[in-house]
Amino acid sequence: MWDDAFPSFLIGLREGLEAGLIVSVLVATLVRAGAKSRLPQVWTGVLAAIALSMSFGAVLTFTAASLSTAAQEAFGGTLSIVAVAFVTAMVFWMRRSARSLAGEIKEKVTEALAMGAGVLVLTSFLAVGREGLETALFLWTTARAADESAGPLTGAGIGLVLAAVLCWGLYRRVLTINLTRFFTATGAVLIVIAAGVLGYGLRDLQEGGVLPGGTAYAVDLSGSVDAGSWYSTLLQGVLNLTPTMTWLQVAGYAGYLGVVMTLFVRGVRGVAPAPAPSPTRRAPATQIPTGPAPATRTPAPAAPRAPAAPRTPAPATPAPSGRAPGTPPRPAKAPSPQPTPASTPAATPAATPASTRHRPAWLVPVAVVAVPAILAGLVVALARPKPAGGETVAVSAKDCGQGFTAPEPGRRTFQMRNTGDQTSEVYLIDPDTNAVYGEIEGLAPGTTRDLVATVAGGTYAWRCVPTDGKAVTSRAVRVGGAAGAGAVIPVSEQDLAGPLRAYKAYVNRGLATLVTETRTLSDDIRTGHLDTARADWLTAHCTYASLGAAYGTFEDFDQKIDGRPDGLPGGVHDKDFTGFQRIEYGLWHGRPADELKGPARQLADDTAGLRKAFPHQDFDPADLPLRAHEILENTLQFELTGDTDQGSGTGLATADANLAGTRELLTVLRPLLTARAPHLLPTVDADIGRLRTLLDAQHHDGRWTPVDRLGRTVKDRMDGATGQLLEDLSPVPDLLEIRKSA
Repeated sequence: MWDDAFPSFLIGLREGLEAGLIVSVLVATLVRAGAKSRLPQVWTGVLAAIALSMSFGAVLTFTAASLSTAAQEAFGGTLSIVAVAFVTAMVFWMRRSARSLAGEIKEKVTEALAMGAGVLVLTSFLAVGREGLETALFLWTTARAADESAGPLTGAGIGLVLAAVLCWGLYRRVLTINLTRFFTATGAVLIVIAAGVLGYGLRDLQEGGVLPGGTAYAVDLSGSVDAGSWYSTLLQGVLNLTPTMTWLQVAGYAGYLGVVMTLFVRGVRGVAPAPAPSPTRRAPATQIPTGPAPATRTPAPAAPRAPAAPRTPAPATPAPSGRAPGTPPRPAKAPSPQPTPASTPAATPAATPASTRHRPAWLVPVAVVAVPAILAGLVVALARPKPAGGETVAVSAKDCGQGFTAPEPGRRTFQMRNTGDQTSEVYLIDPDTNAVYGEIEGLAPGTTRDLVATVAGGTYAWRCVPTDGKAVTSRAVRVGGAAGAGAVIPVSEQDLAGPLRAYKAYVNRGLATLVTETRTLSDDIRTGHLDTARADWLTAHCTYASLGAAYGTFEDFDQKIDGRPDGLPGGVHDKDFTGFQRIEYGLWHGRPADELKGPARQLADDTAGLRKAFPHQDFDPADLPLRAHEILENTLQFELTGDTDQGSGTGLATADANLAGTRELLTVLRPLLTARAPHLLPTVDADIGRLRTLLDAQHHDGRWTPVDRLGRTVKDRMDGATGQLLEDLSPVPDLLEIRKSA
């Protein structure tokens, strides 16, 4: 989270400081001009800018969510590049304008004071609104890159709060900051961050099909870099540098960084030193916000002029044009008494229409917040996809898909109503390939449920499969446009029959080996060779652990062979605590051989019984895809926490055996997975290699490092690598789920 927060913190600090400085100058100028009554107009403009920025962020978020996957990638990539352009322009603008910002804002306020209230509201709105829109766009981009919003929003919030504190300190003159140096240093850092955002945006455009080269990788370190390590997470969160990058990403990143950073550094070096300030003034870089003047302030240089004729009271009050005290007066059109603050043009009764005198003070602030919010809501509502044709699609054993018309591309919701008398499975398919775009399981008679699917260019049809009937396919419709909707090629029991036979043969061989190894272990204990028994125990236990995908078919044998003492009334001393873990507890807790002879002989008998029973046990082919994920879930929950360790300290050895079993399972499933997700297995293979390397590093001279003796960094890397492997394996059950649509 915190690695994703830093870029947003920096943008929040910079943009917040820019907007805060502008507001500080606006407020200070009005206070010095004796026009405090005009301050609500400034805050109204600021409030309108904040409302517009938040509404803009909401539009980006909810509009993108309604797009198809490919369109989301293209939309996000485009806005990432726009965000980079805005940030780059902001960095160069502030580098040039930091010294003269106060003068420009004062001039605008002076002009606004001579005009109506709306001009001052507009001045503050435009000054702050640009920063707000840039912040909203950059935050949306970084949150999309991080795939979560908590970190970016937290970082931006901290940055904005810190910016507000700094602006208050500068306004009250309790802080002195060289703002030119500040904006120069943060500008250089932002250029580096923007280069990463550009690379991420280019990758999005490649995945969205807008740009080519999505599979042309210039860098692929996925096999050697731990994606879950702290340094990898930090680089991805802050700089958007990933272990795998395409040539276009690398070229965009390096090209942007080289060109923009060079121009920025040249511009910094080429800035001429500011003119030497007069003895009574500070350097311009620290004088952007000007708060209330101290009572002992040195008079301005124009003060020593010859005394003028006596004037009317309130000599410190500015002229109607909003001039600062001490500046030469403008030529008056006609002699008139010096007005008081209450008689400035904006406050005179003549300048205020009678119709607005009784207008509630809250009306304008509420309006400037409500209008952007309402407009944003309308945009989001209009952007959301509607059900195709607004019609209900009928489902029955005789007439599947009645009322189905060609939908528009995008995210679509279909109302499926079962008009028949049987519960039915419903699939939205490509009739040419049987690929499934969406499905509803168990649609009961007389009920209606929504089916949501992404539609792109291609051919679509409905397939209804009643519980006690044959599949019925609707007429096909053609949707124009580019292809891009994700579809899954269905898997049948017949498709899994070959992998199941291969895996059962692997388990049979493993059980034959296990029977021999447990007999050897029993003989070791019977003859009193406990040191040898400890080594043979680990060999046999790892063999059993490598058969993980078959656990669901072992019935009661699994509890007898490798049951844990959890939940048993007597714990490790309970009579029903048997198998590998019972023997492990005895061997590593100094129990005599005579006490372990019975459990060892029972373990050998149970493994022999399992080998004899396994060929006749029911092995559901649908279990194979599920086990690819579940084996390592158990590893992360039990072996890598030491929860199952009964004293041997060999949890990592068991984890290594579980990994070997997962690899064997993926070997038999590889043909099916390659046809459905060609990029999945190379990623998974790299994950397995990374985790295997981490485990091997803890195996020295036949001994494994106990889990509780692992260093914090090593343990975190191991957990991270296992978690990454689990995440990459998570699509396997859905890809290989047995469906009736084929």
